[in-house]
Amino acid sequence: MPDRVAPGGKLTLVIGGARSGKSAHAERLATACPARWAYIATAQAYDDEMRERIALHRSRRGEGWTTVDAPLDLVGAIEALPDGRPVLIDCLTLWLTNHMLAEHDIEAECRGLVDVLSRPRGPWFVVSNEVGQGIVPDNALARRFRDAAGRLNQQVAAVAGTVLLMVAGLPLEVK
Repeated sequence: MPDRVAPGGKLTLVIGGARSGKSAHAERLATACPARWAYIATAQAYDDEMRERIALHRSRRGEGWTTVDAPLDLVGAIEALPDGRPVLIDCLTLWLTNHMLAEHDIEAECRGLVDVLSRPRGPWFVVSNEVGQGIVPDNALARRFRDAAGRLNQQVAAVAGTVLLMVAGLPLEVK
């Protein structure tokens, strides 16, 4: 059943296309766990449109949430949280974008993140975009991003106990 909550010590990957309902569903899963929930945000507000998206996400979350901004040091933010706390990480593809734009070693960053995610210390919910179902991008940077995101999603899915694919707001259990 796709609406079930990952028990303590389990990682759930919620993946799907843009506006598929990933974040809202992950929030529902997390809030089915006892509060205090941690929301680790990877977005950076570079323009008005992104500021509006961030505000929309914040407005959906009520009391009981602690927001940690971690556009780059996602591993450090995860490791700093207490054991047993429900954690929602939103989202891996923005985090990956931030590292690519900073020209960091993507493979090393992803290895470190997957290592931490493979050892959840509570119910952890990770949101990511499925970017490999469209056309082949027309430029090298976009192709590099698509490939890196696809590899990262595969690695996280491999260590996750549950993988949900969101389609039109509906969760489909993949794993």
